[in-house]
Amino acid sequence: MEINVEELVLAAIEIREQAYVPYSKFKVGAAALFEDGNIYKGCNIENASFGATNCAERTAIFNAVSKGNRTLKAIAVIGDTENYTAPCGICRQVMAEFAENENIKVIIVKNSKDYIIKTLDEMLPGSFTKKDLEI
Repeated sequence: MEINVEELVLAAIEIREQAYVPYSKFKVGAAALFEDGNIYKGCNIENASFGATNCAERTAIFNAVSKGNRTLKAIAVIGDTENYTAPCGICRQVMAEFAENENIKVIIVKNSKDYIIKTLDEMLPGSFTKKDLEI
């Protein structure tokens, strides 16, 4: 499956505007490509309890999983448009759970022309995955 990086970047930028961030005012958007060839989008959704807040990356992944997908092919994320906003540790772990392999592309976006691409293994080396639970 071919990964259209520009399409993922634009989808993340678009969904960022839907973020519900009344407390931090820090909008984040994510676009995840799954095995069905569709791009699933998510934004961060805050909660007054803070602990119930959900990150954009997990929202996008959970959106895809809720539709029967299990294999993440690539993901783009945008937060601050002046700096690169990398996924948090919890989101990296969720990516590892569903990633096709440790070399999937994680696209960290500032804007449609400025982004960097890393592999999941670069972002979360030595990750704990379902392989570690095999007997």
